[in-house]
Amino acid sequence: MYNAAHLIGRGLLWGNGIAIGFLLLQKYFGIIKLDPQNYYVNEAPVDINIFYILLLNLGTVFVCLLVLLIPSYIITKISPVKAIRFD
Repeated sequence: MYNAAHLIGRGLLWGNGIAIGFLLLQKYFGIIKLDPQNYYVNEAPVDINIFYILLLNLGTVFVCLLVLLIPSYIITKISPVKAIRFD
């Protein structure tokens, strides 16, 4: 579980760094342009909300660890004697 949490944290760190980098590029340089005839703005607007980013990361860690914990809990309930018995 510690190893999985470490890998999840590392992936979130890299993912957040890349995603926030792209968001900052769009916010300050407006890389993604929109057609003003179809939209009311010239470029795609970006809102960087730290609270939402942290909430999403906490939810991701919670769901990933829960998905890892549930099967291991179910496996502990299986008796080895019943698993290898042939009927």
